[in-house]
Amino acid sequence: MQLLPALKALKPQETALLRAAEVEAERIVALLRIAVALGLMLAMVLAIEAVRVIEEPHLRRQVGLATATMLSYLAVGVLIYWAISKQLFKPWMIWLAVFADCAFLLLNTFLSLVNTGVPGGALFAMPAVWMAPVVLAFGVLRLNPLRLAVMLLLIAAGFGWMILWQPPEAAPDLIERIRLTLDSPPNFMRLVMLCLAGGVLVVAALRMRGLLHRSLDEARQKANLTRYLPAQLADRLAGGGLAEMQAGRQQKMAILFIDIRGFTTWCEGREPQEVSRLITEFRTRVEEVSALTGGLIDKYIGDAAMILFEGERAAARALECSEGLLAQMKDWRHTRDQAGDAGLGVGIGLHWGEVFSGVTGTPERLEYSVFGDTVNTAARLEQLTKAQGMAVIASADLLQAAGTEPAQEGWASLPEEVLRGRSKGLALFGKAQG
Repeated sequence: MQLLPALKALKPQETALLRAAEVEAERIVALLRIAVALGLMLAMVLAIEAVRVIEEPHLRRQVGLATATMLSYLAVGVLIYWAISKQLFKPWMIWLAVFADCAFLLLNTFLSLVNTGVPGGALFAMPAVWMAPVVLAFGVLRLNPLRLAVMLLLIAAGFGWMILWQPPEAAPDLIERIRLTLDSPPNFMRLVMLCLAGGVLVVAALRMRGLLHRSLDEARQKANLTRYLPAQLADRLAGGGLAEMQAGRQQKMAILFIDIRGFTTWCEGREPQEVSRLITEFRTRVEEVSALTGGLIDKYIGDAAMILFEGERAAARALECSEGLLAQMKDWRHTRDQAGDAGLGVGIGLHWGEVFSGVTGTPERLEYSVFGDTVNTAARLEQLTKAQGMAVIASADLLQAAGTEPAQEGWASLPEEVLRGRSKGLALFGKAQG
């Protein structure tokens, strides 16, 4: 059973919504319980008119027993519905309702056996048994597999014990009593209970269909979000994390910038469709590598991309992403060369440090991004690759955070650089395109 771990994994707000949905389901069950009790009492009045001229005491007791059971069942439904309406009903009380459903079914069935003096082997000749599908249908409506499983076990165990039960004394007219349970009035009651169970299942199917439509709408909204936001952010926003993201936070991140070399010159004289196709190919390869390394594509800026790495092994994954991007771009250049197109190179800049991350903007236009010196430095390192003749330039901070030994990994030490906007020089390492 994965239910309990799944509940523990939910956020408090999600747990509260789930509990509220369960209480709402129990309100519907209470209404149906009232309808079932009233329906059965009406059906009983119509079906057993003949009992008035029958003198057998056990038949009269059976009618009285069924009437008392239905009235009690009606009272339970009214009580639960009233408690929910007054907001006195707590989620844990659903278990009381579950046990009450099972208790009414099992007790009524057993008392029917005792009253008629019929042995348990004839259990399923008792009309009361046919309430089982109705009770189990209530369990389906609750949309909780654990509660439904408990109901099934209780009912199965109770019926199993009754099958083995024997009356203290065998009734002298046993065959006639069993025959009476298969007569038209009891069969009419069975038909009514079967229809009631089907009706409850129709309600359950409608609820589940409504939930399915809601899930499809949410999936569609999430799909629309991912067209404009990274998938990771769409997950957070779909989960109701907008307020937290708007508050923002300071955190350590690895920032990667990648830019196509000579793109502006290449675009001169090109058809728009050709430019669009090249950008699409570039972004497709960037997204493939980013997904493999757990990167979050913050934004595209023309022929450039900004990729973020946070969490476990963020700096190491950023380096892995840069290696993957170089391999992809090498393959892309080779493919274009073979097709007679101009091969294009890229420059990549990497830096590690503290950033501000969050959602900013007006209610009409929200945007997730990261800000700070770390972001600016990564962008300038990408620009520096042109002057240094390198494919990748990474700061010593990033290599240190990744646990990488520059000399062992093929990184060449570059002259310390004082980048624009910084007062101190930055230790840098670079790699040429292989």
